[in-house]
Amino acid sequence: MILLCGIPSEPPLAAVIDRLNGIGAPFVLLDQRDAPNSRLDWSVRDGTIDGHLMTNGQAYRLSSFGGVYIRLMDDQLLPNLDDEAPGSPRRLASHRFHEALIGWADVAPARIVNRFRCMGSNGSKPYQAQLIGRCGFRVPEALVTNDPEAAKVFLARHGRVIYKSVSGIRSIVTELEASGLARLEAIRACPVQFQAYVAGFDVRVHTIGGEAFATRIDSPGSDYRYAGHGENGTRLEPYDLPNALADRCRALADGLGLAFAGIDLRITPDGDVFCFEVNPSPAYSYYEAHTGQPISLAVARYLAGG
Repeated sequence: MILLCGIPSEPPLAAVIDRLNGIGAPFVLLDQRDAPNSRLDWSVRDGTIDGHLMTNGQAYRLSSFGGVYIRLMDDQLLPNLDDEAPGSPRRLASHRFHEALIGWADVAPARIVNRFRCMGSNGSKPYQAQLIGRCGFRVPEALVTNDPEAAKVFLARHGRVIYKSVSGIRSIVTELEASGLARLEAIRACPVQFQAYVAGFDVRVHTIGGEAFATRIDSPGSDYRYAGHGENGTRLEPYDLPNALADRCRALADGLGLAFAGIDLRITPDGDVFCFEVNPSPAYSYYEAHTGQPISLAVARYLAGG
């Protein structure tokens, strides 16, 4: 049995639901919005982890789940709790349920996509970059600072520089240009990560189990996610990843403890490979929709034990 946790209409989860139905794999859907009305109890006895999940009027033994796919939004931002005051009984019940689910997923003897304790490295991009470097990938030189003068020195040394958030919170990758220089005083209030610009094309590699799916991205923008699509915009196509590089990507995901990962590479005109970061909860459906790669099927098969 497979357990799916999240908002069922969200494209990555919806695609896995369709694939599981297609291969006839049984699953239980835990709609995250039902968290205030659900319950999860688990314990460890004599080295065995077990318990029960009660949701949507049904009870399930936790040990019956061999695969678990978790895509949760912040439980404090669930739309069905918008009208609830902070600290209301429903909000507290929802938060307690999420804490129990996260705790169980971190230790359950099942195929978990992904364990929260392994996803934590993405919460600090500088920290994750050190882990990436230890796995043999080149990483761009970076500076995290709230000192405008230090940022200017970094720019002068590298010529071209991009900036983005230090944390795992999504931000728009932007090149530091004249308009940005005029606003550098603002970083005194919040440290920013500056990174040496790397020329080349982007490759997103999704690893799941022993499989790797690579997508080449050519884009006129610093952040292809916001550059639009079409003839003059972002173009995505399947990329034939060399075996040695595919092995390195799988080893990187394994080293981070991630069953499913989205690895962001850039390949320079000279063929050098840089790794920017590893997304532990990849929105793979964007790449699947543009390339036809069966990433969701690979996720479904992995959860089903294949």
